[in-house]
Amino acid sequence: MSPTRPRKVAVLMGSPNDAAKLAPALEMLERFGLTADERVMSAHRTPDQVAEFARSARDEGYAAVICGAGMAAHLAGVVAAHSTLPVVGVPLSGGALNGVDALYATVQMPRGIPVATVAIDGAANAAILVVEMLAITDKTLADRLAKFRAEGAR
Repeated sequence: MSPTRPRKVAVLMGSPNDAAKLAPALEMLERFGLTADERVMSAHRTPDQVAEFARSARDEGYAAVICGAGMAAHLAGVVAAHSTLPVVGVPLSGGALNGVDALYATVQMPRGIPVATVAIDGAANAAILVVEMLAITDKTLADRLAKFRAEGAR
């Protein structure tokens, strides 16, 4: 593995209340030996903080960003608008539509600003998707991913 290859992943959540739903992403990233940096920031309450983080994330050594948010779920889209790093959105359940609103808000991004989107509350799959992206150029991760799949992807 190249010493300059980023292995740090940001896991952002719109509220501290989202921590339990994003915990599977942190656990999965750790399982694959990736460093996870968990942060609370809101696209609506702290938009300047979100934009600044997204603009500087690549220079700070991040390889990808996982964003979990519910209801309006603009966090992943705002991060993607301010960064060229891969962004994976995790729509979170809750609210009147139990996550369907968050799913639509996360997946319906305009052309040129994509957000990879997983299932409602699919934080573990968000982390696996990031591992798959990084494994393209990282043999160690590719081997760990192959072993994970062979064991039944639990």
